[in-house]
Amino acid sequence: RFTAPANTGKPSGMDLDNNGSTTDPQDAFGFGRHEGQYGMLVLSRFPIEKEFIRTFQTFLWRDMPGALLPVDPSSGKPYYSDAELAILRLSSKSFWDVPIKVPAAAGGQPWQLHLLCSHPTPPVFDGPEDRNGRRNHDEVRLVADYISPDRSDYLVDDAGARGGLDADAAFVILGDLNCDPLGGQGIAGTMEQLLEHPRVNSDFTPSSAGGERVARQFADQNADHRGHLKHVTSNFTGEGHGNLRIDYALPSRGLKVTGSGVFWPTPGEPGAEAITASDHRLVWIDIAAP
Repeated sequence: RFTAPANTGKPSGMDLDNNGSTTDPQDAFGFGRHEGQYGMLVLSRFPIEKEFIRTFQTFLWRDMPGALLPVDPSSGKPYYSDAELAILRLSSKSFWDVPIKVPAAAGGQPWQLHLLCSHPTPPVFDGPEDRNGRRNHDEVRLVADYISPDRSDYLVDDAGARGGLDADAAFVILGDLNCDPLGGQGIAGTMEQLLEHPRVNSDFTPSSAGGERVARQFADQNADHRGHLKHVTSNFTGEGHGNLRIDYALPSRGLKVTGSGVFWPTPGEPGAEAITASDHRLVWIDIAAP
């Protein structure tokens, strides 16, 4: 297994939501009531090559070229002060590259698979400056840039190493990315940065009968959703926000996908009693060696 510090709940010492206080959950580097809330964990049945792990917890948002830094629409001035931008990290939790050593299949060789893990902020819970929507966009962009050798030179990891993923590396992008390409309140084009990336295999979309059932049951909350309801991975119907596809397992091209799905059993099926533990659902894929 692997885990590492996250930005959630880590005090910034700044009034990042401009409400006159510096100690609110919104003032942490990532929203959280205590350090590590909403943190991440990787569990692997195969060996994790820990000496090659890279993390980007402390990378500053302002250091991304062309970053969508928020502007106060009432004044036209930057929402964040220079002092805030000097410490404000891009990742609301972190971004990890966790290499896994996959044993050889019959007649083959062991190979390395990079798990690219993140949990961007949801593009809501802000104001007209859309600071969370813009941050969500750029957190997703960080992943897209990391797998793009022609635009990853600016990235510097927590150990000081520069650059992104090798052009021939196999990977799977994992996480609650908090953005639906066909619904929700994310900035248009955010998920297309990954779904339309030439290195990403998005020829398939995991689905479930359970998700479609719930989404149709709450059709009034999903009236504006333009995607197929069988692809949803979250359940916000209790808050009146419907269902969205915001959780992902996206493999690189060259990895053969032999199966996929969203674990969302219908009532009476095995595991149905456990899914209320979260408002998100597990997304899974089966892949064959390259």
